[in-house]
Amino acid sequence: MHSETRPTMSTYIKSGRLSWSAIFLAFVLYISFSGCTCEASVYKGKEGGFVRTKGTSFVLDGSPFLFNGFNAYWMMNVASDPSERYKVTQVLQDAADAGLSVCRTWAFEDGTDGKALQISPGVYDERVFQGLDFVVAQARKYGLKLILSFVNNYKDFGGRPQYVEWARSSGVQLKSDDDFYTNPVVKGYYKNHVERVITRVNTITKIPYKDDNTIMAWELINEPRCQLDYSGRMVNAWVQEMATFVKSLDKNHLLEIGMEGFYGDTMPERKQINPGYQVGTDFISNNLIREIDFTTIHAYPDQWFSGQTENSQMAFMERWMSNHYDDSRNVLKKPLVIAEFGKSSKDSDYNINIRNAYMNAVYRNIYMEARSGGTVGGGLVWQLMADGMGSYGDGYEIILSESPSTDRLISQQSHAMTTLSQSLRTGAQNVPVNQAREIESDQGTGDHPLVAPDRHANHAHTRKGSRNAGP
Repeated sequence: MHSETRPTMSTYIKSGRLSWSAIFLAFVLYISFSGCTCEASVYKGKEGGFVRTKGTSFVLDGSPFLFNGFNAYWMMNVASDPSERYKVTQVLQDAADAGLSVCRTWAFEDGTDGKALQISPGVYDERVFQGLDFVVAQARKYGLKLILSFVNNYKDFGGRPQYVEWARSSGVQLKSDDDFYTNPVVKGYYKNHVERVITRVNTITKIPYKDDNTIMAWELINEPRCQLDYSGRMVNAWVQEMATFVKSLDKNHLLEIGMEGFYGDTMPERKQINPGYQVGTDFISNNLIREIDFTTIHAYPDQWFSGQTENSQMAFMERWMSNHYDDSRNVLKKPLVIAEFGKSSKDSDYNINIRNAYMNAVYRNIYMEARSGGTVGGGLVWQLMADGMGSYGDGYEIILSESPSTDRLISQQSHAMTTLSQSLRTGAQNVPVNQAREIESDQGTGDHPLVAPDRHANHAHTRKGSRNAGP
């Protein structure tokens, strides 16, 4: 096939067809064009399509996609200040070096805060939106996929309370924050935000968000909860409406709710698995909605059972994961992501070995479930940060450059999940058992993959930007 070569400046000059003024103008245009070409190439990223689901598995370009990932809720907030963007780049580069391939982060900040994305309904700070553009562009550059959440359940970064307050300020009579799920005005605010994000054209890559395969999935709301209706039906109606709306705008990307995994009335016998209370969601009925592509759970036994021993907390964690594995595979028939888990440093007796032992146990559980042909696609640890970000810390932060043992542990899990994906891709019948042994390698604590050393926790904190501990 004929390939036309783009003329260089010297070609035009040597031809003698240009005056010196024309040469100067052509030179300026040539440099400008070259600059655009270079910028586009920088953000071209790794080749690959959109992540899809096939039965209870994730697939990428037709092959199994298993991953190890992380949360970094703060990225847009930090990137809104160009002088701080190097922190986003540092974390994404360190994550890629550790083999991490999926990052979950916020595509929201609502209110009058100086770094708010949505200042009032439909009014946006372009500077902050460009911060999100930078996050997406950098993730693309380093070959990571993103899960972007549209709103928070809590008042951190605005969330449901801010939407309700906006409606009240406009004269709408509302009784509680739970009117977020039912009031037409509030739902209209939310839909407008969803549409604004999905149809956004990235100012750096020039790619519309809805067409960007860097984005793996959208998330409706971080950790939905509802005190007015503990059955899960009110949230269910909202999820159905909003999931249908998202899919009407974007059929390229996957969609998930953002749930913690609490059971409701659909399977009453499962309620005993909840950590002692209801939050107004129903893991079964909410995720049965056709437009929802995969399920999620969050797991914080150190908060939910803060007065119990480490052994008891780990026993709960194992039950929490195994029951959701079973229900995602057999009832919902959709993939599952462990979308948040971690260990807080705010315990009086915390040390890094305890955190590593807990992460090691969760990682091994995820790997063994995936290796046995289960429904789990991967896990997202809460949370990675860069050095010098103390104001964003919540006790769960991990700075890879300062925690070589944790970095090693994360890298091992990433390698194991990637190797397992490759084995499944080639149709290997027997996945090497030594991959599981790698994850069980000595981290300096414990001698059993699901039981860490006995201790008592004392948590009196809230994960910044995520949720309150307890009901």
